[in-house]
Amino acid sequence: MTFPVHSSFFAMMRTRRLRGLPKRLAFTLLALTTGLTLTVLSPAAFAAWDLQQLMDSLAQNKSSRATFVDTKYIALLDKPVESSGELFYTAPDRLEKRTLKPKPESMVVNGGELLIERGRQKYRLQLQAYPELAAFIGSIRGTLAGDRTALERNYRLSLDGTAERWTLQLLPLDQKMQAVIQRIRIAGVRDQVRSIETTQADGDSSLMTIEKSALP
Repeated sequence: MTFPVHSSFFAMMRTRRLRGLPKRLAFTLLALTTGLTLTVLSPAAFAAWDLQQLMDSLAQNKSSRATFVDTKYIALLDKPVESSGELFYTAPDRLEKRTLKPKPESMVVNGGELLIERGRQKYRLQLQAYPELAAFIGSIRGTLAGDRTALERNYRLSLDGTAERWTLQLLPLDQKMQAVIQRIRIAGVRDQVRSIETTQADGDSSLMTIEKSALP
């Protein structure tokens, strides 16, 4: 990523302040003034990468398609339970999880409605009637949409890493939600979400790894 350098910075570098500097450093600064892009020395490069910058970056993605592998770790079971399939997202609030293995299942969230299909069975839920479920779904949709305001209604957010590789942690604010979910960790690379790790209050957990696919 490159950054523009302010003209006043050019002017300063062309003054006699360069005199007395080691030749290598003087050459580097002069290269900057003659049009070469040296990102590490540009003022914008020193600005701290923060949560809002991540949200702005994620918000640029208006649609995406990905494959996923979801591994659930349940205390009562000897082995983790694994499922896989495809994910589809269309901004601002349509999200589809299409499980292909081990059994076909479809979950579609569109606005405030959740539609679940398992074989011949269909369930249609209004999310406003299930606030804890709505908050969990909102953690994923809000991240994909880069909607910081929506996320902060239900979670305390903290961000680690860099723009190249980051981890966003979400801690529930509501006590009822805390009784279900301890924390959610969403990791990504640049403007792509690559994993969603959920730790439940009872100690069970799940890890969904995501690999982006090209849109058809």
